[in-house]
Amino acid sequence: MEIENLIKLIETVSASELTGFKYEENGVKLHLTKKKQIQAAAPGEVSAVSEGNPASNLRDYAAGPITENIRSGAEEAVIRKPEGKLVESPLVGTFYAAPSEDAAPFVAVGDTVKKGQTLAIIEAMKLMNEIESEYDGTVAEILVENGKPVEYGQPLFRIS
Repeated sequence: MEIENLIKLIETVSASELTGFKYEENGVKLHLTKKKQIQAAAPGEVSAVSEGNPASNLRDYAAGPITENIRSGAEEAVIRKPEGKLVESPLVGTFYAAPSEDAAPFVAVGDTVKKGQTLAIIEAMKLMNEIESEYDGTVAEILVENGKPVEYGQPLFRIS
C-alpha cells in the first residue's frame, strides 16, 4: 500500500465513529484502533502522531519505515508507565467516590488500603457495584472524578 493511500485511510478512520479497523493486502496487515480516553504527554515530549490529525504527522515519517516509528512509540509508552498497580473499572457506568452525596469518600490519596477493601462504587443500570482493591498498598492517585462516567477497563486508581 502506498503511503498516500495509507494516510487517506488513517484520516478516514480518524474522522469516523469507528474505534477499530483491520486491513490486509499482499501479506501486509494493518490494524488501526482509537481509544476514547485521551492521554496527555508530559511537558517536553514530542509524540509521533498528534491528537488533532494523526495522518498529518505521518507524512513527516514517510522517509523511514513506519513500523520502526510505531514500535519506538510503543516502547516509549512502556518506559513512561507510572509506578504502582492500576485498579481498572470492571464495567461501564458512573463512578462514585463515596457511598452517598454527604458521606466522606471511601479512600483518599495517601490512604493505606488492603486487598478487598472498597475503593468506590460504579453505578450501572441502577445497580451499585462496589469496586474493591485488588492490592495491598497506598492510594497514589485517583484517576476519575466523582460522578463522571467510566468505561470498561478504564484505570480508576493507582496503588503503590
